[in-house]
Amino acid sequence: MNGEINKDRIETLYETRFLKLFDLQYAEGRHYFEATRRDKDNLVAKKTDTEFREMLPDAVTIAVVLHLPGDRTRLLMSYEYRYPAGQYLLSPVAGLLDPEDRKSADPLVSAAIREIREETGLTVKEGDRIRVLNQCAFSSPGMTDESNAFLCAEITLDNLDELNQNGAEGSELFDGFELLDRERAEEIFRTGRDEHGNFYSLAAWMVLSIFLMAF
Repeated sequence: MNGEINKDRIETLYETRFLKLFDLQYAEGRHYFEATRRDKDNLVAKKTDTEFREMLPDAVTIAVVLHLPGDRTRLLMSYEYRYPAGQYLLSPVAGLLDPEDRKSADPLVSAAIREIREETGLTVKEGDRIRVLNQCAFSSPGMTDESNAFLCAEITLDNLDELNQNGAEGSELFDGFELLDRERAEEIFRTGRDEHGNFYSLAAWMVLSIFLMAF
């Protein structure tokens, strides 16, 4: 009979700096395999009920909304190279929480502000608005414990002079921005394809939803 995992019977099958694979035994001779970024001691599957409800996500995803002159409101997205897809995909601003973010008074907002600066060159200023919409949503709890918080940042700009992708780090590759008005965002949301006819991630779909619902 199947059952819940034995939290004392979790074995490491594969481990690198960026990815690990664990065997979660849920019955004698029964194994469930999990891919994760987390170390064994910090696996979500090992957490108590209290730890689970208080955990921080692995990453943040941000709907960056620009308020521009002429009463123009645009959703800022980029084309980022996604290695498993082998394509530049329409993507929201997003990234992992750094250790410094986790130590801050507001880890999610701290990570969001940093990621916006790194991926767009924009600085969240006094008077701009940033808020948490969802503290922790699992990407796919059927194969990984990876999770994202979703935030919305409203940034007012006089011009787009600061907009750049020079802050790419590590494996990050970018190929330009999309500034979407409501009509274009609706088309991409409805068709499930970007202007090149390509599919995009569930996170991108959620950010498009946020923009269309709130602006």
